[in-house]
Amino acid sequence: MKKSNAWMIAILMAGSMTFYGCGGENKSEEEETNTEMEELAPVQERASPLRTTEGTVGDNVKVKVQYGAPSVKGRVIWGDLEPYNEVWRTGANEATFVEFDSDVTVEGSVLPSGRYSLFTIPKESGKWTVIFNSEWDLEHGHFQYKEENDVLRVESTPSWADESQEQMTISVETPGIVVKWEKLVLPIVIG
Repeated sequence: MKKSNAWMIAILMAGSMTFYGCGGENKSEEEETNTEMEELAPVQERASPLRTTEGTVGDNVKVKVQYGAPSVKGRVIWGDLEPYNEVWRTGANEATFVEFDSDVTVEGSVLPSGRYSLFTIPKESGKWTVIFNSEWDLEHGHFQYKEENDVLRVESTPSWADESQEQMTISVETPGIVVKWEKLVLPIVIG
């Protein structure tokens, strides 16, 4: 009798292991197919694609910039979508970040090497404020911006092009970093 009880327990245990499988779950074939389909579903494109640009400035300082590239889409940008005299994340979605592999001067002021979020304050006329903030990994851009984390604030003089540029770009070129969007051209002098 003892041998048959041990044998029955072994059969029951083997059966329950088959039922639960390795993960302790019993998924139907349909559930497994749905899971596979979810994993293979295409990733939805961002309205403002994530862009990365790299280059060198000054005495071979390596610069990397990552930003969300918004488009005009028929909207009034300056003074409306991006209000004057308010902090703008200088891009879309998460905060734009800039990384320098060596110390640099920005508009004549020293900025230590490192990674920074880049913000600007658009002005209706005159110079714009350019901000380098130590909190570079902000998911929601200016909504999480805190002035007390500013490492450097400088001013830069924008110019206005005749032709409108649909999608925003940030490039590493002479004289440093250049932001272009709609009719704005904002050169940030870096050496």
